[in-house]
Amino acid sequence: MKVAFVCVQNAGRSQMATAFARRERQRRGVEDAIDVLTGGTQPADHVHDEVVEVMQELDVDLSDRTPRDVTPEELQAADIVITMGCSAQDVCPATWNGDNRDWDLDDPHGQPVETVREIRDEIRTRVRALFDELDADQSKEN
Repeated sequence: MKVAFVCVQNAGRSQMATAFARRERQRRGVEDAIDVLTGGTQPADHVHDEVVEVMQELDVDLSDRTPRDVTPEELQAADIVITMGCSAQDVCPATWNGDNRDWDLDDPHGQPVETVREIRDEIRTRVRALFDELDADQSKEN
């Protein structure tokens, strides 16, 4: 199973989602079963400072992460592509065979820290729900 978290700059929402997904994957012991990737269509130079700050509050260090391009090949290989509120059909020059979901989240860039915390917490909740869903799907297959 491959899950891709995608947005335009890959400097806020998708970075938070990826960090939470990697943490959740480890917590559930499914590192070998679920691959997580992230990228953007027009990557920024660095992860937004306010995002680094609120993630650090949860002992997640994003200061060394570099936003990156997502490739059409990566999207084609993904089972689930999750965009953050920037409809992938509008911004991604690729198509994919898997499930596409848009979480329709506000962009944290330039927002007050309190707002960024709310966005962060919403992303954490959605990532946990996604993993609950993937666990349930896996249980049905076994």
